[in-house]
Amino acid sequence: MLSVNTNYSAMVALQNLNFTNTELEGVQNKISTGLKISSARDNGAIYAIAEGQRSRVSSVAAVKDGIDRANSTIDVALAAGKSIGEILQKLKAKSVAAQADDLTPDQRDALQADFDSLRGQIDTIANSAQFNGANLAVGSFDFNVLISDLGGSTAATGVGVQSVAMGLPVSGAALLTDLTDQSAAIAANDLISFDLTSSTAAGTFTVAVEVTATMTVDDYIQAVNAASGGKVSASYDDQAGQFTYLINDTYYDELAVTTGGGNADVLGVGVAFGNVSSAGSNMMVVNGLDLTIAGSMFASFSTVDISTSAAAATTAANALEQAITDLNISLASLGSQATALDAQQDFLAKLSDEIENGIGNLVDADLAKESAKLQSLQIKQQLGAQALSIANQAPQVILSLFRS
Repeated sequence: MLSVNTNYSAMVALQNLNFTNTELEGVQNKISTGLKISSARDNGAIYAIAEGQRSRVSSVAAVKDGIDRANSTIDVALAAGKSIGEILQKLKAKSVAAQADDLTPDQRDALQADFDSLRGQIDTIANSAQFNGANLAVGSFDFNVLISDLGGSTAATGVGVQSVAMGLPVSGAALLTDLTDQSAAIAANDLISFDLTSSTAAGTFTVAVEVTATMTVDDYIQAVNAASGGKVSASYDDQAGQFTYLINDTYYDELAVTTGGGNADVLGVGVAFGNVSSAGSNMMVVNGLDLTIAGSMFASFSTVDISTSAAAATTAANALEQAITDLNISLASLGSQATALDAQQDFLAKLSDEIENGIGNLVDADLAKESAKLQSLQIKQQLGAQALSIANQAPQVILSLFRS
């Protein structure tokens, strides 16, 4: 039927053209932003996941900044320790020189004056070893460093396994194999296995973490979380010396921790699952040094007078030799803690990269595909416009029916 009031063909052509224009607008938006999901309107669920992970990337960056500051604080303390070590060597040289029997009283007094001057520089250096208000060279200051964006003050509660608290808690930087002092027998190459099962469904999910000679407690926690893909949430409370593994997948409700190696009950091996809470400790305690003259490390020569006799000078030399040894051991310990922070920093950098890669997989547009689609839609848009033009011309046929 021909009608000037209703042109069905034109309406269909217009609908198709509008649909093509809408698709074209979406493709252009993806190309201009590089994102296939740029707002909750595109896909609310995926957008929410991506925003949550973007928030975590920011949190990880903040943790990395904190570790950078901690490393700088440690570096300043190590520099101070090195300078003080050089002074101790000079002090020992003075005390050895004062052991000679042929020295006159005036010469001994001169040596003592140099000795006092050098000894006074120790406190000056130690007190100056500050970074951002923190000083690891004075008063055995313990420095709490945030090493993860997860855990912390927010406790987690759920079904899982929790080890008994250690009698002598260790820091997260302690070697896992050193936990043999806690009635355990953990050795390199041991496999710690985690078996997740469901009381209502068949199937078992098992992951295993292999202990290495250099694996710290923090390394172990990270390895469990990574190996389980988040199905097990592992944490360590360095205040209680306690490991907690929470089931983080609603499909499972039972967890067993086993090992093919020696006794490892300190890790939670053999402990029955149940409702447990995690303190979620995400701090590493960096133990500082006391490099001041008043500290115990240097107390043995803090008031010695090498000008009185050769015997006094010998006593001072022996005390300085011991102080040099103690200082080197302490600096090595501080350096090991810095190495642990470096390892954590490397892990966080990789973690941040992987999270960003995951976000990209969720929301990034395939620009090659969208480019091809753009050309297709542009052609469809032109054809749709022509179809609408033809449909609009159809009613003109009616005029020919009224011509004589």
